[in-house]
Amino acid sequence: MSAERPAAAGPGAGGAPAPAGTGVAGAARIAAAFATARGEERAALMPYMMGGFPDPEGSLRVAAAYADAGADLIELGVPFSDPLADGPVIHAAATAALDAGTDIGSVLEVCRSVSDRVPVVLMAYTNMVLGGSGPEDFGRRASEAGAAGVIVPDLPFGEDESLRQALTDCGLAVVPLIAPTTLGERRAEICEVASGFVYVVSTVGTTGERGELPPDLRELVDDVRSRADVPVAVGFGIATPGQASEVGQSADGVIIGSRLVRMIADADDLSAGLEAVAGFLAESAAAMAGDGSRPVR
Repeated sequence: MSAERPAAAGPGAGGAPAPAGTGVAGAARIAAAFATARGEERAALMPYMMGGFPDPEGSLRVAAAYADAGADLIELGVPFSDPLADGPVIHAAATAALDAGTDIGSVLEVCRSVSDRVPVVLMAYTNMVLGGSGPEDFGRRASEAGAAGVIVPDLPFGEDESLRQALTDCGLAVVPLIAPTTLGERRAEICEVASGFVYVVSTVGTTGERGELPPDLRELVDDVRSRADVPVAVGFGIATPGQASEVGQSADGVIIGSRLVRMIADADDLSAGLEAVAGFLAESAAAMAGDGSRPVR
């Protein structure tokens, strides 16, 4: 894996606002990133970061470090005071970001700073999307900042489809989640309307590092891949390059979050933290390098 990749080609590339009414532009950028990884016989690497952490200026440096280290996509969290899906590490980062004065505008500045290099997928809770002037305004601003998609973890499938449609109309892929507890029929329904990719939650519970991957994770991923027409990425609990490699043998993408956020939080200063995450991402990329053993999609 090279240290830096060019921005994905296609509609909406380069951070330009996407055409309204389709959702195609963001989905096309995401598809191109996964296609590049697939062409190299590996899973796409998608590190997560908390917007505004450790502070708004510092998070610009984190995003640049991720892109420099070879991220195929970046998941960018919007800090929220009550993040139900997040464990203590990311929750603490959200609190620190809010205390540092982070708002949606400063998060979108992080998005804008790197969206011409890699597709950025926002992770925002429903209240953040509905707040302010509503989902149409959120979607417009996100699209203008170059975002390719949005994950709304507390928006159950089938509920408030107007919110999903508003984001789609702004050219954003709305990425759904599937958990181990999601039943087969509902998995099929979610996969049928998925845009960008399907986010498979590896384990029940909140985000956070795990010592071991669930023994039935591959079975879950294989089942979702068999139902979905878009790539399938796995997140929650991936804490080592070895785990990233293992997940990447079945999934189209690997999302790493809490481990990277913790490295920034535990470092003596931001420069040391950036060096640590760059090294970890390089190790993960090397572990995930294509060897021809991945299933063909």
